[in-house]
Amino acid sequence: MPLFGSSGTGETELRQPGQFGPYFLQELINRGGMASIWLATDAQGKAVAIRLLHHHLRFNLAAKRRFLRGCEILSKIHNHEYVIGYMAHGKIDGDRFLAMEYVEGENLKLLFARTDRVLTENIGNILIDTAIALEHVHESGFMHLDLKPENVLLTRNASVRLVDFDLARPKPDKPKKMSDNPGTPAYMAPEQIRRQPIDHRVDIFAYGVSAYELLTSRKPFPGDSPDEILRKQLDRSLDFVAPRELNPDIPAALEKAILKCLERDPDRRYPYMSVLVRDLQAALYV
Repeated sequence: MPLFGSSGTGETELRQPGQFGPYFLQELINRGGMASIWLATDAQGKAVAIRLLHHHLRFNLAAKRRFLRGCEILSKIHNHEYVIGYMAHGKIDGDRFLAMEYVEGENLKLLFARTDRVLTENIGNILIDTAIALEHVHESGFMHLDLKPENVLLTRNASVRLVDFDLARPKPDKPKKMSDNPGTPAYMAPEQIRRQPIDHRVDIFAYGVSAYELLTSRKPFPGDSPDEILRKQLDRSLDFVAPRELNPDIPAALEKAILKCLERDPDRRYPYMSVLVRDLQAALYV
């Protein structure tokens, strides 16, 4: 069975291991387009993860605003076992940083790419725990808006951590048109790609795409552009394949839940993650 992961190439990392305010940067773990992640230790010698906005973006107002928003939202919702832990954020020597819980593990995208046994042997619990994490985000008053395998970490003992809240927004009482269109097209709901008003149900759609991909090793609506993805979302006769046709081991009740997440009309999707969590637990006998 499949999964999701994290990767990225950014600027050449100029920073070297060493002291960074009260932290000591030990090792560069990952580097993306906007920030790098370091394994560090705090003043007490405890391991922490430090996310650093790239130095060349320090004067980029949009990047700073996005980075800061992710920090502030995480600080409000992190008190949950399936959301990455928040420690502090701020600016040291002109560089924006976020100090987080350090966990030994990788994102689902990377684990999926190599068919890792930790993923395949615990897929039921991973699906449920990721849904519970998203339920917590929604109940805390936010939409994630970039749910995908790359933004779910899995520890060595198969514990989930939802990460990366840079694109998150407050959850509106009714669908609201966004001034921008954040997200990753392959995981976006039709109304999101069309730049129509959205609410938390776009996250439920993204969850369905991720679960489908994880269980079948392919995306439900593959495409090289947002327009192509949207066409396939709206016309399921093009090449949509039900999950159980690709993987007969998927329980029928789980397939039904995934298909409900993937409804093109948000009113036909699950209204709340709590209802989806209940159905997942029933389908997977957990």
